[in-house]
Amino acid sequence: MFIDSHCHLDRLKLESYGGDLAAALTAAYDRGVQRLLCIGIGLDNLDRVVSIAEQHAPVFASVGIHPSEFGGSEYHPADPQLAGNIQAVMCRLSELAEHPKVIAIGETGLDFYHEGHDDQAVQNAQIHSFHAHLTLAKELGLPVVVHTRNARSQTIDAIRAADSPAAGVLHCFTEDWAMASQAIDLGYYVSISGIVTFRNAENVREVARQLPLDRLLVETDSPWLAPMPHRGRPNEPQYVVDVYHYLAELRGEPIEILAEAVRGNFDRLFQVR
Repeated sequence: MFIDSHCHLDRLKLESYGGDLAAALTAAYDRGVQRLLCIGIGLDNLDRVVSIAEQHAPVFASVGIHPSEFGGSEYHPADPQLAGNIQAVMCRLSELAEHPKVIAIGETGLDFYHEGHDDQAVQNAQIHSFHAHLTLAKELGLPVVVHTRNARSQTIDAIRAADSPAAGVLHCFTEDWAMASQAIDLGYYVSISGIVTFRNAENVREVARQLPLDRLLVETDSPWLAPMPHRGRPNEPQYVVDVYHYLAELRGEPIEILAEAVRGNFDRLFQVR
């Protein structure tokens, strides 16, 4: 059984399926994908991801605000509904988290990579949001789905300060082994996406080789980052199987052992029964 631990089903490109999400999910089921986590990233999609999880038994949901929503540049303008309104947003997330198919808080975190995100006010807004998400997750006993780019020390510091027994996952990991090992020491899991198949992603392969099997998750982050041999096409959940096969070869492990371990990790982290 394969699991896609991070996907954006509300944003899939469905033209080849006649606009039918169920057909895209069936294509994934036919390749052995039996569980998916659909990720909330903003005020405009939270209800949608919960609805998708409600309608499809193998799908679960997370609810959160992506750090890139706290922009401030022409590249990514700030969402005016978020500015100075984090506590109201957290109340909304708390309400949604009461749904039995919501199993995590996030996607949250820190992204200091994109244009405009080196602005101190933008970074401060992201940090404030991240701490609020971590606090809420600890209060609810839910794990956190963490996005992190170019903010290694700040991300680890925030996770350490939260000190939540529910922990979480660093998704679509592209940083270094030093950060991954620190997160693991704090109880976190590390999720590898199709980026591991990219020619210029040796740093991700280095991390993927070293990750303890009991701390590994696998994802598509679809509709983005399609793995080889699908590079250049919109990504979709069925392609997570290609990531598993690549990782099994990279790590020198039987695909069955790898898939079973990831399933156990997912169930343990997200308390899925």
